[in-house]
Amino acid sequence: MGQKVRPTGFRVGITEDWRSRWFASKKEFGPLLVEDRKIRKFIKDKYQFAGIPKIEIERTRDQVVVHLFTARPGIIIGRKGQEVDRLKGELEELTGRRMELKIVEINNPQKSAVLVAEDIAQQLRKRGSFRRTIKRALDQVVESGAKGVKVELSGRLGGSEMSRTEKANRGSVPLSTLRRHIDYGFAVSRTAQGIIGVKVWIDLGDYADEEAGDGAHAKAGQASQKPKRSHKR
Repeated sequence: MGQKVRPTGFRVGITEDWRSRWFASKKEFGPLLVEDRKIRKFIKDKYQFAGIPKIEIERTRDQVVVHLFTARPGIIIGRKGQEVDRLKGELEELTGRRMELKIVEINNPQKSAVLVAEDIAQQLRKRGSFRRTIKRALDQVVESGAKGVKVELSGRLGGSEMSRTEKANRGSVPLSTLRRHIDYGFAVSRTAQGIIGVKVWIDLGDYADEEAGDGAHAKAGQASQKPKRSHKR
């Protein structure tokens, strides 16, 4: 089953958090779900080169909070925050609701499967060799500290007459192990020969190890903030 199911969806509600966090009645649920889709599509289309792997949406009674994860926050924020204010106004006009934007910077884009998939798709669009592109992506992900990575391309690779699938992997990617943090990304490359689908799986390690690592970093930060005592004789 782990081979066929989307890894992030497989883990939602168990180890992964929901991308849309709100509650609605049966009557309102459908329209709000469509509205979430419109918000995500509008932002992704407007900022294609800002490196946005995911957008999380929270709703209260009279406000929508959008958590925008990006590898290049400067593109979205703009000079003196003008761009983010413009985006906020456009989203309010699109939905007719009061919006709040929170920009979250991604420090290591090579550990984000969506960004890696989009980078591969962009290289294929520029007529790059698919084998060289896959090798480069695998090397970059492994160097970033990931436990394993798998890439799959499907379509008319290299301009061949018949479509085929090409796979490559490094390390281990245990898709059925729920305690493992498997990030999944999908992108589409529209080339002159046809459409090529790009799938990327990245093993980021155990969730427990990540939480332990975050706790250790927090303690180290608190220790560095403590004033040093001076010993006087």
